[in-house]
Amino acid sequence: MSELSPELVASLEAIVGKDRVLSDADSKAHYGGDWTRVYRPAPCAVVLPGSIEQVQEVVRLAARENLAVVPSGGRTGLSAGAVAYRGELVIALDRLNSISDFNPVERSVRCGAGVITEQLQNFAQEQGLFYPVDFASAGSSQIGGNISTNAGGIKVIRHGMTRDWVAGLKLVTGTGELLDLNRGLMKNNAGYDLRQLVIGAEGTLGIVVEATMRLARPPQDPVVLVLGTPDMASVMEVLEVYQKRMDLQAFEFFSELALQKVVEHQGLQRPFESPTEFYALLEFEQRSEADMELAMELFEHCVEQGWVIDGVISQSVAQAESLWRLREDISETIARWTPYKNDISTTVSKVPAFLAEVESVVNGAYPDFEIVWFGHIGDGNVHLNVLKPDALPKAEFQQRCGEVSRWVFEIVQRYGGSVSAEHGVGLLKKDYLHYSRSALEVDLMRQIKRAFDPAGIMNPGKIFDL
Repeated sequence: MSELSPELVASLEAIVGKDRVLSDADSKAHYGGDWTRVYRPAPCAVVLPGSIEQVQEVVRLAARENLAVVPSGGRTGLSAGAVAYRGELVIALDRLNSISDFNPVERSVRCGAGVITEQLQNFAQEQGLFYPVDFASAGSSQIGGNISTNAGGIKVIRHGMTRDWVAGLKLVTGTGELLDLNRGLMKNNAGYDLRQLVIGAEGTLGIVVEATMRLARPPQDPVVLVLGTPDMASVMEVLEVYQKRMDLQAFEFFSELALQKVVEHQGLQRPFESPTEFYALLEFEQRSEADMELAMELFEHCVEQGWVIDGVISQSVAQAESLWRLREDISETIARWTPYKNDISTTVSKVPAFLAEVESVVNGAYPDFEIVWFGHIGDGNVHLNVLKPDALPKAEFQQRCGEVSRWVFEIVQRYGGSVSAEHGVGLLKKDYLHYSRSALEVDLMRQIKRAFDPAGIMNPGKIFDL
């Protein structure tokens, strides 16, 4: 529905308060979309509940009225998974932002779904601990959204995805019931782990309202290396050499074009004078002088083998942060070109051939398109970004990129990869889900959704259609 009836508005206001039901155009646009710009947000209204009980009441009302709902977190998604474009009711979780019940023995803490990722990182630091899931949008993304998309980021090679840090969660189902899943247990083999089923479900099974998150010890004196390599195969050789001898905190890569854009538009310095085709960024802990000596020994070996042309190593925390910006500022930098973005993955060993084949197909069809590569190559996840030429109308660019998607996903399928490594499926990739999931898998997903959400009101149309 495009607008709520006065009776429904009054019912919602009775649940969350009069000032917490928003229907003005600015609020609908703000809360009804995410970082994608393909679909125009068009919710019927926005509600901001202040408690789990209020979320339950809103969902029960929506179920009775057969009103579709879209949960909204930090709205930083890149697959249109949080876009309300067909008159849905947006349930924004910003007010569920409390942190409580810190347990130093379990190294765990309870977070409302609206807690900002960086807020949890800072809380962990204040306790002398570390929350390792990190990415460029940590300053605005929310824990509930991270869980719903199983967010990854730059530390996956060492610390895994969001799902590895969720000790328990509370979920409001499509009927308004509250599930308390796993309750923080380390060991729990009493039947199916529904917690893991909910993680990455993009709000299609229910609304994550609270989570118990695990924390870790902080890394000791992290050191950053940026190495210039002549080709992607050399990046993989560097990864193999370092992984054999060291526990890496991160292993990222980016292309020369990505570096050029960041240096030009962010006012940063090149890491060294020699331009190379690709760059690898490594982070490791310097627990003793022996760690630094080993890192330099491996660097010299890679240079001797021709896998590394030049490199730089951080000498301070400030320099380490500056080197990280070369990688972390890429997404923000290239946003001005309205890029076609694709978040894809395959097994780590297949990445060089995989990337070369994708690049060849796109370059062959559209030689006037610039391609920016970066990603978490240590876990097989690469980000393809095709920049829109300034003279090309946006609509035509998007239409031509639709053809690119099909070609790219055919390659993904041939390599046994995923059409979405960490950003989810949402609206943007649901037509391509069959490249990564069999018909039987998708049918089982539909059956699972019906069990959690029998009326089909929870974020409908995302991932697949019922």
